Amino acid sequence: MADSIEHVRDRFRAEGQAYAHGEDRPLGGYARVMTTYAAGVAGLVALVVARRRPVPERPAFSDLALTAFATAKVSRLVTRDAVTSPLRAPFTRFESAGGPAEVNEEVRGTGVQHAVGELLTCPFCVSQWVATGFAFGLLLAPRVTRQVAATFTALEAADLLQFGRAIAEHAAGG
Repeated sequence: MADSIEHVRDRFRAEGQAYAHGEDRPLGGYARVMTTYAAGVAGLVALVVARRRPVPERPAFSDLALTAFATAKVSRLVTRDAVTSPLRAPFTRFESAGGPAEVNEEVRGTGVQHAVGELLTCPFCVSQWVATGFAFGLLLAPRVTRQVAATFTALEAADLLQFGRAIAEHAAGG
C-alpha cells in the first residue's frame, strides 16, 4: 500500500514538472484550493438537502442581476481594496497604489501560500467563490442574502457612477 501511494506521489510530481515546463507552478496548492472549494460546495449541498430547502427550476432574473453586481463588488473588495489588504498580506507583497482606493500586490511564497495568493489577487477567481456563496445564500437565507447583495449592488452602482462622473469631468476639461 505504501509503495502504491509513493508511486502516485511520484507520478503526480512528474506530471507537475512536465506541466510547469521549468516555471514555478504550485499545482499541489491549486489542488488543495480546489478541494477546499469542492468540500465547501458539498457541505452546502448537504445543508440544503438536510433542511429540505426547495431548489427553484431556474433562478429569477432579478436574483441573477442582483448577485452579478454584488459579486463584482465583493470580489473587487476582497482582491484589490486597500482596507482588505490585511487579509491578503500573508500571501502577497505590496507593490504600489492602484486605482482609486486599490493596491497592486505581488503573490509570494510557494505551494498553498502561492496558490491562495493568486486566488486572493484575482477578482475573476474570487468571483466564483463569492457567487457560490450568494447562490447558496439564496437557497438557505434568501431574504438576508438579497439584502446583503442589494447593499453591495448599490455600492457597485455608486462606483460606476463615480467613474462616469470622473470621465465626464475630464472630457469637459474639469
